[in-house]
Amino acid sequence: MQNMWSQIQTQLGNVLTPGNYKVWIAPLQAEFITDSGSGDLCLQLYAPTEYVAMKVKERFLGDIQQAACSAVGGELAVNIVCGKPERPLELPASVVAAPAPIGIAPARPGPAESSVQIGLPLNYSVKSINPDKYSFDSFVVGPSNELAYAAARSICSQDMPDVNTLFLASGPGLGKTHLMQSMLASLRNEGYSRCKVACLTAEEFGTRMIAAIKARDTERFKAVYRDVDVLLLEDIQFLQGKEKMQDEVLSTIKSIRDHGGRVVFSSSFMPQDLHDLDSQLASRFCSGFFAQIAPPCFETRKNIFQQKARIHHICLPDPVAEFLAEHVQNDVRRIESCLHNLILQARMLNREISLDLAVSLLEQYSDRESGLDFNSIIRMVCRAFGLKKEEIASKTRRSNYVSARNAIFFLARKHTDMTLAEIGRAFNRSHTTVIKGISSLEREINRGSPQGTQMLKTIELIEKNSQPTF
Repeated sequence: MQNMWSQIQTQLGNVLTPGNYKVWIAPLQAEFITDSGSGDLCLQLYAPTEYVAMKVKERFLGDIQQAACSAVGGELAVNIVCGKPERPLELPASVVAAPAPIGIAPARPGPAESSVQIGLPLNYSVKSINPDKYSFDSFVVGPSNELAYAAARSICSQDMPDVNTLFLASGPGLGKTHLMQSMLASLRNEGYSRCKVACLTAEEFGTRMIAAIKARDTERFKAVYRDVDVLLLEDIQFLQGKEKMQDEVLSTIKSIRDHGGRVVFSSSFMPQDLHDLDSQLASRFCSGFFAQIAPPCFETRKNIFQQKARIHHICLPDPVAEFLAEHVQNDVRRIESCLHNLILQARMLNREISLDLAVSLLEQYSDRESGLDFNSIIRMVCRAFGLKKEEIASKTRRSNYVSARNAIFFLARKHTDMTLAEIGRAFNRSHTTVIKGISSLEREINRGSPQGTQMLKTIELIEKNSQPTF
C-alpha cells in the first residue's frame, strides 16, 4: 500500500513545477513523530543540507502543509529539519484509507508568494479559496456571533443597502476569517459574476503597495484595488503607525465608496483600541456597522463540534459532543484541533469515538477553571523562556525577550479581564506596544513560520500545564 509520504509527494508533484519538485521536494525524507509538547502527530521532513531545509521552509511549507492535511484528512503539523530520519514509518492502514474531509484549509502564503523582482509584471490577484471550507452554510451561528453573521450576509445582498461599511472584531479563532472568506465565496459563486471583489490582509496590501513602488507600478496597483466593488481587508491593526500605507488605504476606501462599493474591515481589536491612525481613516473604521464576535456559548460549541464532525464524515454522539463542549471553551481553532485529534486517535486505535476516549484526550485541551491569572502567566512564561520578569520588562530588543513579552501580552489578553493599558503598564509599555506585540505573535502563528509554530507550542504547553487533570 502506498505510504502517506508517497501520497503527499504525488499531490506536490501536481501543484509544483517539475524543476521545483526535483530540486527541493524529491531529496526530502519523511518520518511521522509525536510532538513531545502537545502530543499531536507531526510530519517531520529531513533535508540533506541546512540550505535546502531553509529554502523549503521559505518557499514550499504552505504547499506541503496543504498536501499533508489532504492526505491525512485533517490538520497535521509539518516540521522541516536537516538530517536523516531514524525510523521512517507508515501510518496504519485505517488512517491511510480514511476519507478526506470536505474542506481543506488553503495553503498559507509563504515568502515566495509575496516576493517580487523589480521590473517584472506584478501579480495583484487574490488567493483562491475553498468554498466548502469557508461558506455561510458551514458557519455555525449562535448568540455570540449572530449579529456579525447577519451583517456579513447583508454585505452580499441588496436587502440592506445602507450597510456599506462593516467592522468585524473578535479575539483570535472566533470566526472573523471564516466570515470574510464566506463573503468572498458568496460574492464570487452565487450569481455575482460581474462583482469585482478583493480579499486580503492589511499586511498583504502594504507589501504589495511597497512592491509596486519599487517596481514603478503604482498606477496599476491603485487601479486594481480602487476599482473593486467590495474590499475585504483583514487585520487592519497592522496599519498602526504606517502613514503611507494608511494614506493609500484611505484613498482606496474613498474611491470604492464614491462609486457605490462596499468595504469590510476585520481586527483582533476594537476600533477604540487602535492608535497611531490617520483621523480620517479612524473615522471610517468607526462610521460603519460594528459587529463583535464573542466566545461561543455551550450550545454553540456543541453545534460546532457536531458540524465539524460531519465535515469529517463522522457522527459525533451527543454525550461526547456535550462533554467536549463543556470543557473546551476557548476558540473554534482549539475545538477543531481537539476534534481532529479525537478522530485520528479513534482511527489509529481502530476504536469507536466514545466518552472514555474523549476523557482520555481532554487533558490536552480542557481550559475550564484555568489557573492562568496575570501573575501565573508571568511566572510560567519566565520559566518557559528561562528569563526573569525584570529582564522581560527591560528595554532590550533581543528576540527571546521580545517573544517572551509578546507571549505574556497574548496570554493576558486571552485569559484575564485586564485592559490593554493595564497589561502594558505592568511592563512599562504603552497600550499600543501591547497591540503590536499581540498582532506580531498572531501573524507569525497564522503564517505557520518556524518561529510562529514554536511560539504556538510554547503557549499551548503553558495553557496545558495550568489546567486541572481529570
